[in-house]
Amino acid sequence: MKLINKFTLLFTVIFASGIFIFATANPDEEKDLKKESVSVFPVKLDFAGEVTPLKISDVKERLDRELLVNVNLHASTILAIKRANRAFFVIEPILKKNGIPDDFKYLAVIESGLVNVVSPAGARGVWQFMPDTAKERKMEVNDNVDERYDLEKSTEAACSYFLSAKGKFGSWTLAAASYNGGMTGVNKQIDIQKVSNYYDLLLTEETSRYVFRILALKEIMKNPVKYGFSIASEDLYAMLPTKKIEIDSSITDLVGFAKSQGINYKILKIHNPWLRETKLINDTGKKYQIEIPLKGY
Repeated sequence: MKLINKFTLLFTVIFASGIFIFATANPDEEKDLKKESVSVFPVKLDFAGEVTPLKISDVKERLDRELLVNVNLHASTILAIKRANRAFFVIEPILKKNGIPDDFKYLAVIESGLVNVVSPAGARGVWQFMPDTAKERKMEVNDNVDERYDLEKSTEAACSYFLSAKGKFGSWTLAAASYNGGMTGVNKQIDIQKVSNYYDLLLTEETSRYVFRILALKEIMKNPVKYGFSIASEDLYAMLPTKKIEIDSSITDLVGFAKSQGINYKILKIHNPWLRETKLINDTGKKYQIEIPLKGY
């Protein structure tokens, strides 16, 4: 019995000592935990110069949700930052030329991650145009040529949409929201709810999150280190120098055409994804610009 009591006493002393050591021996870890707990929530934020009312409870929470989601989608967010170095080089001057606020480039980020993706509904390209909408915006869409995959032309078409939406709503934020919810859909809710501010509207789940996703990506991509993304400049995807060849006739063999330019078919399609087949059919004399990289392969 005495032996058991002695063992119990010894175990109690060791256990208590362990707790004391664990609690006091790692001051640096305590500091690190305190650092991690410090909020990085932005003090102020805007979209296209239109202030985000962060003092409104649900607005703050909705932004917080999108920040948390995208900060923790590590691979997707890192890839967006890397691709932006290349894609924004094309997008930014087109937005500026058309009088569209620079913040709209982040709309392209949330639409596609800055790559030519295909949605289940059939939207394609970086700006995710549906076929009919693309045609309305003067893009050619068929089995042979699909200009939704042309970053320059699809950015021009997106600008056309944003200008129309801004003219209708008088707000860049609502113009952005309508890119997801449609002008008719957003306008219907404005009429029903008798408010004309995006942050006051009750919209569908996707459209309610839409602008907040743009804001979150803007905040993270403008301040990557603040949110834990430290990416060296040499790891960003580079914009390769190219030349453009104007074509106003058919090309029956794009494989042979690529070889005549000193590249292969794969490289030709990487730089001209709007070419959808192994040939270019051009019976109308339309002028196409084919991009040929000068180095990088």
